[in-house]
Amino acid sequence: MKRLFSFSFGVSVCLALACAASAQMGMNLFKKPNIANIFRPVVGSGAAYQMTDSDGKKSSLELSIVDKELFEGKTAYWFEVGHDEERTGTMSYAKMLVTPDDFQFHRMIFVMPGSNQPVEMPFNPSQRTRQRMQEEMEKWHSVGTESVTVPAGTFSCEHWTRDDGKGDVWVSTKVSPMSLVKSVDKNSTMVLTRLFSDAKDHIAGTPQKFDPQMMRQMMQQRMGKDQE
Repeated sequence: MKRLFSFSFGVSVCLALACAASAQMGMNLFKKPNIANIFRPVVGSGAAYQMTDSDGKKSSLELSIVDKELFEGKTAYWFEVGHDEERTGTMSYAKMLVTPDDFQFHRMIFVMPGSNQPVEMPFNPSQRTRQRMQEEMEKWHSVGTESVTVPAGTFSCEHWTRDDGKGDVWVSTKVSPMSLVKSVDKNSTMVLTRLFSDAKDHIAGTPQKFDPQMMRQMMQQRMGKDQE
């Protein structure tokens, strides 16, 4: 069951960075103001984080840029997310193709835990979904510049907070791909643990088209193994 959660969380985080995340996956981890401006893609760059939830459970997260290509005449970047609970030591991966000028996500590919077969999921957010994301971003405001110390070091950060006081993020131009140094809300705390410049694509091969029935069968199989 833990491995199933790792996969679901990794996919959810990746989707949460796009406009459709809040509606489709119920995640809001990266809803931050001016999100297109803090996306700083450099092929090979990556950042690792430790997350601690409200129950004290820890997990690890990696965000990286593993490649780039042209999409409808624009340069787009493959943004990869890896996630796992620290006790398992094995990452689940998902990646999305992003155009940085408008921060739009165009393709999503993931690999289920225990499988080497990549799967491509349709991604076509509605106008209403995009509007909701914009509304969320407008609920944040900057409260100035602060020095923040995390396991990866000390950074001069811009501090953003939600208008309702229920979330804070600290971002730095020294961090790629998402500028994030620290994030705190009622559900979790996330801190930057290291930066790296040798990120590699963990998803190889020709992806199959997403099949909901196949997904259900794979999840049932994983749940059976995890309960053994």
